[in-house]
Amino acid sequence: MPLRRKVRPAGAAARRAALRWWLLSLAATGATVTAAAALLALALHLSGSPAASSSSGAPYRLWQPRESEELRWEREVAPPQLASPQSRKLDGAAERSLWLPAPSRRFVPCVAPSPEFKSPVASRGYLLVHTNGGLNQMRAGISDMVAVARILNATLIIPELDKKSFWHDRSNFSDVFDEEHFINSLANDVKVEKKLPKELVKAPKSVRYFKSWSGVDYYQDEISPLWDHRQVIRAAKSDSRLANNYLPTDIQKLRCRAFFQALRFAPPIEALGKLLVERMRSFGPYIALHLRYEKDMLAFSGCTYGLSQTESEELAMIRENTTYWKVKDIDPLEQRSHGYCPLTPKEVGMFLSALGYPSSTPVYIAAGEIYGGESHMVDLQSRFPILMNKEKLASAEELRPFSQYAAQMAALDYIVSVESDVFIPSYSGNMARAVAGHRRFLGHRKTISPDRKALVRLFDKVDSGLLKEGKKLSERILDMHRKRQGSPRKRKGPVSGTKGKDRFRSEEAFYENPLPDCLCQPGSPDSDDSLVSI
Repeated sequence: MPLRRKVRPAGAAARRAALRWWLLSLAATGATVTAAAALLALALHLSGSPAASSSSGAPYRLWQPRESEELRWEREVAPPQLASPQSRKLDGAAERSLWLPAPSRRFVPCVAPSPEFKSPVASRGYLLVHTNGGLNQMRAGISDMVAVARILNATLIIPELDKKSFWHDRSNFSDVFDEEHFINSLANDVKVEKKLPKELVKAPKSVRYFKSWSGVDYYQDEISPLWDHRQVIRAAKSDSRLANNYLPTDIQKLRCRAFFQALRFAPPIEALGKLLVERMRSFGPYIALHLRYEKDMLAFSGCTYGLSQTESEELAMIRENTTYWKVKDIDPLEQRSHGYCPLTPKEVGMFLSALGYPSSTPVYIAAGEIYGGESHMVDLQSRFPILMNKEKLASAEELRPFSQYAAQMAALDYIVSVESDVFIPSYSGNMARAVAGHRRFLGHRKTISPDRKALVRLFDKVDSGLLKEGKKLSERILDMHRKRQGSPRKRKGPVSGTKGKDRFRSEEAFYENPLPDCLCQPGSPDSDDSLVSI
């Protein structure tokens, strides 16, 4: 369930001291203390005066951990104390509109199986799964393989996570997910075991690359007969092996139970993730920004706008040397003009400002290491000085168990993003789709999806002097995003005119929008009380 804010009054002196500490800490770490940051500090300092506080309500105070937890949040790592959201210089209605989600139209999760859906009978064999990709690609693949195991009447062995992808993450399933919860929560759907029986470990296996975006007929007609010759089938890949649409209702609901309920993160990840949420909420409402500006993304997509020649050449070399990335020759300008590139940190700052968010808005950066580091974050930092991430919110000691594992670090970002007041992805990748879908599942929380193709045209006009930042730009950006804020709608089908695999690729991903299969309105035939938490 959503975490509740802990709100306590704090004195003006505490705010002033925290702000001084913050500016000094920025300077100590080599960060640029910009004029905007200084002005923000002054504004917040003034807002802490008796006159201001008497009319604006009590400010948020940092959550105080118990000493027995040995967390050094207040003592060593805490970000600055901020004035309450009510003290920001915005009209009350305007302030509320920034955070209010689109109307949910009373849609709630409905994932309970139908009366015809029976517990699994004696299985025909064992299904081994080798997942591929990053955290959220693997999560989607695992959930699909749960459904495939049901279709095949197979016993699913705990999937093997990808250890050979770009991140070289050595995590096992139980390092990232709550293995016992996964097994127990699916007990009435699919039989899941941790390992193959000893006598089958070295037995011959039927290794198959399941056909992408397949339906029930494919698995029953082409894969199921393999049990006649082998007791073990190994799925060499797990991504996009099940169709988004036109599957039996009970199979679709099972996919949702797997993705949104069974794949709970391991207890240590859950605990720290929820602590990070508490710490972000100590500032008041916050935006989680999935800033997909990491080396792997830029190298894969060929997006080099705003980068130096040296950086562009480095990314091209990475793409050339990564054998499983098939496309090598990419025109970066064409990519960007079609909206295929992530927004740059500078563009994200312009976007947030145009949407109306004030510079005092707390922003959580859900991302790995930003390519180019601080040099590419200067513009965003100057507009929104209160930029936080897991490395700032947690001490090195708290992060140490996870810091060497990309999937586990991504899981922390996932939790903070799902629980944020507003989620904004700079690119529509696997995490953006997964978080957006989860937020729809939990009540259509506000998720703003930037229209990158339209935005870059506007930003290019700003850069060329044909358009200035201000009211006109803001009105245009607000207008084009009024219907891109996560309101309920049915999942989009394929783009008209596309054929073959391109047709499937153009569909909205199942887990990005589980409506109508797994969301319904109370009183409808499919409604139930299957509400979940992350």
